[in-house]
Amino acid sequence: MLFLGDDWAEAHHDIEIEDDQGRVLVRRRLPEGVSGLATLHALVGDHLQEGEEPEQVLVGIETDRGPWVQALIAAGYTVYPINPLQAARYRERHGVAGAKSDPGDAHVLAEIVRLDRAHHRPAAGDSTVAEGVRLAARAHQSMIWMRQRAANTLRSLLRECYPAALAAFSDDLAGRDALAVLTAAPGPAPGRGLSVSRVAGLLRKAGRQRNIDARAAEIVTALRSKQIPVRDELAVVNAASVSALVAVLTTMVAQTGALEEQVRLGFGQHPDAEIYLSQPGLGTILGARVLAEMGDDPDRYADARARKNYAGMAPITRASGTKRVVLARYARNRRLADALYQQAFSALTSSPGARACYDRHRARGATHHQALRALANRLVGILHGCLRHHTRYDEATAWATEHQLAA
Repeated sequence: MLFLGDDWAEAHHDIEIEDDQGRVLVRRRLPEGVSGLATLHALVGDHLQEGEEPEQVLVGIETDRGPWVQALIAAGYTVYPINPLQAARYRERHGVAGAKSDPGDAHVLAEIVRLDRAHHRPAAGDSTVAEGVRLAARAHQSMIWMRQRAANTLRSLLRECYPAALAAFSDDLAGRDALAVLTAAPGPAPGRGLSVSRVAGLLRKAGRQRNIDARAAEIVTALRSKQIPVRDELAVVNAASVSALVAVLTTMVAQTGALEEQVRLGFGQHPDAEIYLSQPGLGTILGARVLAEMGDDPDRYADARARKNYAGMAPITRASGTKRVVLARYARNRRLADALYQQAFSALTSSPGARACYDRHRARGATHHQALRALANRLVGILHGCLRHHTRYDEATAWATEHQLAA
C-alpha cells in the first residue's frame, strides 16, 4: 500500500508518498491543475507494486470537495478528508516547538492515513445529482447570507442619514417594496417629494398585488415624517451610497431567485426527494440543504447515531473526576445544523409528535434552544430510518414512543 499526504493550496500541492513502513518515497510540490495531477499519477505509478490496485493508494487531504479531490476519487484512490483541526493536533505529535510548513503538513497527513485511518472515514461516494444539489444549495445559502449582510449595511446607513426610510421599511429592507421606493428616492428630499400615486405605481411595478393604495399611503406618511436634517453636501453623498447599496441588493435578490430555482430543479431529480419532503418541517429548500450536506452515499452512516453525530444535533459529554456536563456540539457542519434547527422549529406546528417531544423537554427544564436541538436530533433519527427503509414519513410510526409516554 501507498500512503499519500496532500497539503493543498490555491496554486500548488505539497505531496509526500510513504510505504507501509513509513519510509518517505517521494516528496514534491506539484502545480494545481491537469499537469500537476498527471505528475502525481506518474509518481504513484512508479511506486505501485505489480498487482496492486489504485484503491490501495490512501490519500489524506484537508478538504472533501473540488476538482482535484474528484479526480483522485475518479482515479480509484481511497481519499480521506481530514478536518484541519484534527490535522493540527496530529502535528503536535511530531514536535512541540510550533513549527509549521507545507511539506511538514503533507507528512502529517500521510502519517494519519498510514497509522490512524481507522478513526477517519473515506470520502463519501455521493451521486452526481447529490453533488449538484450541494453546489446549488450552498451557493443559494451563501447568496442569502451576503444579501443579509448588505441589508444590514444599508440599515446602518439609513439610520444615520435617512431614518424615515427605516420607519417605512423596518421589516425588510431587501423586500421588493423597499428596493422599488429607495431606487426612486434614495434620500430624504426626494422621499418627501413622492406622492401616493407615484409610490403606488412603484409598488405595482415591483410586483405587489394587494393593498397597494393603503401601503403606498403608509410609506408616504413615513417618508414625510420629521427627522433631523442632514447638510446638503452630505445628503448628496449619502443618497449616492444608498443608491449603490440598493442596486447591489436588487441584483442579489434576483440572483437568489435564480439560484433557488436551480436548487428546486436539482432536488426534484433526486430519487429520495419524496422521502425528504415527507418529513415534518422540510420543504423543497430545507430538504435540499439537508440532502446536500448529508449526502446520499448509502454506506456513509453506519447507523442513526452516526448520522446524528455528523448532523451536530447530538450533545457531547465532558466528564473528568466527579464533574460531568452535557454540552451542545459546536464543532459541526453549520450549514446542516442551521437547516435542521429550522426544520425542528417548523415541525412544531406540523407534527403533533414533534410538538409533544418539544414540550416534554421543556417540562424537564430545557431551554427553548435545548429543546429544539433535542427535537432536531430525534428528527434526524427518523429521517435515517425512512432513508434506510426507503419509506415516507408516517406520524404514528415515527412518534410511537411519544404516544406511549403520553398514555
